Amino acid sequence: MRVLSVLLPRLHFGARAHRPAPKPEHLVGEDVKQQSDVLDHASSAPDTAGQLSARDRTVIGVLLVSTFVVILNETIMSVALPTLMSELAVEASVGQWLTTGFLLTMSVVIPITGFLIRRVPTRTLFGAAMALFSAGTFLAAVAPGFAVLLAARVIQAGGTAIMLPLLMTTVMTLVPPARRGAVMGNLSIVISVAPAIGPAVSGIVLTQFGWRYMFWLVLPIALAAVLLGLRLITNVGEPTSAPIDLPSVALSVLGFGGLVYGLSSVGHSAEGASPVMLWGAFGVGVVGLAAFVARQLVLQRSDRALLDLRTFRSPTFTVASAMMMLMMAMLLGTIVLLPIYLQQVLALETFTIGLLLLPGGLLMGLLGPVVGRLYDRFGPRALLVPGAAAVSAALWSTTMFTSGSSMLQVLGFHLLLSTGLAFVFTPLFTSGLGAVEPRLYSYGSAIFGTTQQLAGAAGVALLVSIMSVGSAGLAAEGASVVEQTAGGIHAAFLVAASLSLLAIVGAFFIRSSTPSGDAPVGH
Repeated sequence: MRVLSVLLPRLHFGARAHRPAPKPEHLVGEDVKQQSDVLDHASSAPDTAGQLSARDRTVIGVLLVSTFVVILNETIMSVALPTLMSELAVEASVGQWLTTGFLLTMSVVIPITGFLIRRVPTRTLFGAAMALFSAGTFLAAVAPGFAVLLAARVIQAGGTAIMLPLLMTTVMTLVPPARRGAVMGNLSIVISVAPAIGPAVSGIVLTQFGWRYMFWLVLPIALAAVLLGLRLITNVGEPTSAPIDLPSVALSVLGFGGLVYGLSSVGHSAEGASPVMLWGAFGVGVVGLAAFVARQLVLQRSDRALLDLRTFRSPTFTVASAMMMLMMAMLLGTIVLLPIYLQQVLALETFTIGLLLLPGGLLMGLLGPVVGRLYDRFGPRALLVPGAAAVSAALWSTTMFTSGSSMLQVLGFHLLLSTGLAFVFTPLFTSGLGAVEPRLYSYGSAIFGTTQQLAGAAGVALLVSIMSVGSAGLAAEGASVVEQTAGGIHAAFLVAASLSLLAIVGAFFIRSSTPSGDAPVGH
């Protein structure tokens, strides 16, 4: 806790500004409510001079550190997957649910967070989310088998799902437009770097301690973040009393859950799974999602929607959401496939894999604040076009991976991919959410988070499924196990590279904008 307290003020959020003092504790009755309303409104509104108070910097800093810890667990299982497949006696298409199940849970829970952020005080919601994550982490550390470990990952994801939209909404509420690029640069460290260094962290921990310590080492950090956050975080804005729409919750579970389960079942089909289950899951997902959207369109007329879809009236927000889905699908799918390739094809040790992937994650973290400042100066398009091109070039280079590829070739790919993603994530989040009306920030954050996690889950499921189908085809031809794995991964990377071309096209349609009509602002 002492280390976190020292680091928080050093985060680059901008100069100090004078804001109203915290609410006096001695006020009683109606005076408390009136004073609370005035102070919450004043402290939540962005400073037109482009500055943040010490109180606002503390709130954002604690949320950044805590969200980094919880999102790290999205991909921490990727390097451990081959080890767990062996120790727990499961196939790749089953074992990948430790990552896909985590992401699927987030995609189901995140739509509810738009409602939670509007109704539950910031401090209370933070405490609940981190407590849930800590409980899941402890259960994972003591899990006796695959089923309990998967359940623990689902519990972890429940807490993680709340933290990401909470952080994004708080940043958009507190930070003035002139400073959003710089602050979103720090936020991109959480969103992109945490998943990127997950494989490196897990590779190092696996070699030195074993897979359970991936959770034992995270648990004290999570608990420290809970205690520090409950001590330092103050409420942002004023909660409302809007009721939750339970049918919308049920429909979101059926819609998002059915689609991702269907994608994952493609991998099972290579092992003889029933096509009826596969298409049935897709059918439930499509019908559930269509019904969910239809209900939201009706409820939003009276401001009762679980997920207000009026955010999509902004073309910039819509294109940014689509590009983010593509990027997250490719990033998380690649993060899962790459360790399998390094371990099963190149025969590298987990410790070596961790060290090999670490420079890319660190590079992305270093570039985050730099890209944020460049965004404030040049706007999104000047960063997105070269960033998307770099991501595509990196993914096309993976189609040349063979069983004899060198570690230097893999390192070059990962560094180029990390550089491209660093130039993509900050502009997408900043320009996309900046085009949404302030009253819809919580919904925009929830939609960004939902589509991002759904795309990540779909990307993992899709690429692992393609790998499984490709490997099964080579097995039927009598290829060796190494050749089967290499061929399946080659097919999966080829699909990812082809999809990356769409992101380059989309980059030309993103521009800086204001919420009212998406009018351009200087770029």
